[in-house]
Amino acid sequence: MKIVIVIPTYNEKENIEKLIKKIFDLKIDGLELLVVDDNSPDGTAQVIYNLQSSIFNLHILRRKGKLGLGSAYIAGFKKALELGADYIFEMDADFSHDPLDIPRMLRAVQDADLVIGSRKVEGGKITGWGWFRTFESNGAMWFSRFLLGLKVRDVTAGFRCFKRDVLLSIGLDSIKSNGYAFQEELLYLTQKAGFTITEIPVIFRDRREGKSKLSKKDIIEFFIRIIKLRFYGRDER
Repeated sequence: MKIVIVIPTYNEKENIEKLIKKIFDLKIDGLELLVVDDNSPDGTAQVIYNLQSSIFNLHILRRKGKLGLGSAYIAGFKKALELGADYIFEMDADFSHDPLDIPRMLRAVQDADLVIGSRKVEGGKITGWGWFRTFESNGAMWFSRFLLGLKVRDVTAGFRCFKRDVLLSIGLDSIKSNGYAFQEELLYLTQKAGFTITEIPVIFRDRREGKSKLSKKDIIEFFIRIIKLRFYGRDER
């Protein structure tokens, strides 16, 4: 069994080394980690290169610039599939997703095709957010669940574990979202294809170091993309 965790990075030098070591400290058989770095000016990629001398299951896919979250995950998923991954994780680099939840998600995915580390089921929660960020998140979840008919509670969650067949089946190249709507589009296609999806509770903690990448432009693009996906489907022009 091979597990590949895909982590996109842009200016995560303050977090990435500690996170990588914490993940490999779990001692999970068959675990590999792939960092997709968008040419971070803070030297994130160099941290990875330095760690590769002692961590042999650590990979880096370095891109030419800041090309977007969605395309970073698609590139990472494709590479994970090339590496022969049976299970593919996506998670953030900023410690908002706790590595200690990875074993629980692996156990849960044995009975599902996609497992989501959920903040919105019993036992899950968010810490460190103010009222406005919470309002934004809840509004985005309600909007996308309503328009796309998503059954999952935490549709914006970025902590997920997929079985290989899911990513092979849904057509990664046809995904058009490149910002924060990527998570909803991916979930929408997974549900539409008839795969089983389950949520397990996690505690999401706001980032410890570095700055959030969420901008007003991202929020606007999110709502536009969800509307297009609802009324035009994945083939809109």
